[in-house]
Amino acid sequence: MIELANCTNTLLNTIAMSKAKQKDIAIIYAMALCSSESVDWKKVNNAIITRWSRSGLERIKKLAWRTLPNEEC
Repeated sequence: MIELANCTNTLLNTIAMSKAKQKDIAIIYAMALCSSESVDWKKVNNAIITRWSRSGLERIKKLAWRTLPNEEC
């Protein structure tokens, strides 16, 4: 099993990258959902809203949940 480490910082750094797309963030978001490490979701979600919008956050969340395997985490 592979698990994402340093989830909050990984997400924040990727969100800050100008070339990162919502689809890229959704994949990392999904990995963070399955991680045993704690994630500062408020900080991550606020960074997404600042970069894209509230609707962008909703799109990323939907994509992330669709990315997860059927068994979830």
